[in-house]
Amino acid sequence: MRQYFVLFIFGIILAFSSCRTDFDTVASTGDLKFSKDTVYLDTVFKNIGSSTYQLKVYNRSKNDISIPIVQLKKGLNSKYRMTVDGMSGSNGKIFKDVTLLAKDSLYIFIETTADITDANPTDFLYTDEIQFDSGANLQEVALVTLIQDAVFLFPKQNADGTKEKIQIEGKDVDGFYLDENDPENGNELIFTKQKPYVIYGYAGVPENKTVTFETGTRVHFHANSGLYVGDKATLQINGTASTTEKLENEVIFEGDRLESLYSDIPGQWKSVIFANGSTNHSINHLTLKNAVIGLDFKNPLNAIEIKNTQIYNCVEYGILAQNAHINGENIVINYAGIASLSCVYGGNYSFTHCTFNNNWQNSSHFAVTLSNSLAGASPETNPLTQAAFNNCIIYGSSTNEFNLAKNTNAAFVYQLNNCLLKFGSTTNPDYQFKTDTEHYNNIILNENPKYYNVSKNQLNIDKTSAAFAKGNPAYIIPLDILGAVRTSPPDLGAYQSKDFPK
Repeated sequence: MRQYFVLFIFGIILAFSSCRTDFDTVASTGDLKFSKDTVYLDTVFKNIGSSTYQLKVYNRSKNDISIPIVQLKKGLNSKYRMTVDGMSGSNGKIFKDVTLLAKDSLYIFIETTADITDANPTDFLYTDEIQFDSGANLQEVALVTLIQDAVFLFPKQNADGTKEKIQIEGKDVDGFYLDENDPENGNELIFTKQKPYVIYGYAGVPENKTVTFETGTRVHFHANSGLYVGDKATLQINGTASTTEKLENEVIFEGDRLESLYSDIPGQWKSVIFANGSTNHSINHLTLKNAVIGLDFKNPLNAIEIKNTQIYNCVEYGILAQNAHINGENIVINYAGIASLSCVYGGNYSFTHCTFNNNWQNSSHFAVTLSNSLAGASPETNPLTQAAFNNCIIYGSSTNEFNLAKNTNAAFVYQLNNCLLKFGSTTNPDYQFKTDTEHYNNIILNENPKYYNVSKNQLNIDKTSAAFAKGNPAYIIPLDILGAVRTSPPDLGAYQSKDFPK
């Protein structure tokens, strides 16, 4: 009988507690605590939405409190927007009677989309404050965003509402051709450092035209966008050596998300595609990051010069070259899902003082792969007339970072001279690095180059590196990728060794 009575009392308590739909709260007294006193939203381009940023608000008191109002100081005109504990309030700007329990916290998530005209004209900062309560209990948290002006290039809208398209390898893709007489932008075939550029879709270089990127140019590609250098068209990248870590004289290709969160995320944009028949390309001091394929050469005409170029964080390849002729000096590539450098379907290649590394997080990638065939091509094989690697580093996180896909139906000519190479032991006759002097001379096998910080793509070396002073002076490039003078005998790879900061 007693146990029924206990259950009866418990049921009454449960019923009353479940019927309660509110909490007894007291008014906020202005003693809220915050995870930060200023929320800095990273730089954004005008009218492109930012990432979402977080502010945590704490109630350290023993009382459940009610905050009469949480709002943006600029009210409904603010370019910021918020959610407060999942609530959207009035257009994400104004929230009334926000409950915060004792010893508890709530989350505020903040975003912005602003135009350059909204920013302070002297420093291009757009600011506002989140206000908690008012009068004597008013507390504020500052919001700060740098708005960057840019030249926006994008496909036009057709009369039927569809987007302008161009053809790439027989397929229609969202894109447009750069116009040397554009009524708004002027000559779109000359990119300068006056403003950064943001490209939507594929920007195409018309037949028989040259696109030029001057020293210090910044180009940002939106998702699924890229650059297409068409038949008989030419690309010239004219970057120069920089004197600071800002790479002020480099030409930089990357995605259009400027927040630090996105600085090393692969696959933010597509590729720079060089069409079959494109010609006379020259690339100097280019830094390319976070693409699907960095430079994609599809049987271009004439020799291509690539010097002092860095390519990082590509989903598939850093450089994919199909039957191309490339002379490369001081190239650095790291992090690629398939291969940092892939030369397929033959061609003619010479790479000197290059660092081909691959620390992608799988075991099936390569730093360098060579082949003289291509499935589905006609004919399926094509001669590899030369693939020379001189004073290079070919390394990474896999057991084997060098791959030869040789078809005996076509020529396959290659030679590695004075290179540091990572490759596990094998009886395959193609990989006898110590005894096959026709293909390998002075190979340093499986010794650590001791990069400064490979995870941050800092592949510099110092005097403790196995690559230090192991180069052949016959292949020396006088200046390294940063413009430093090389000593003799030179170090292997793209960097002259230096002392790292303690």
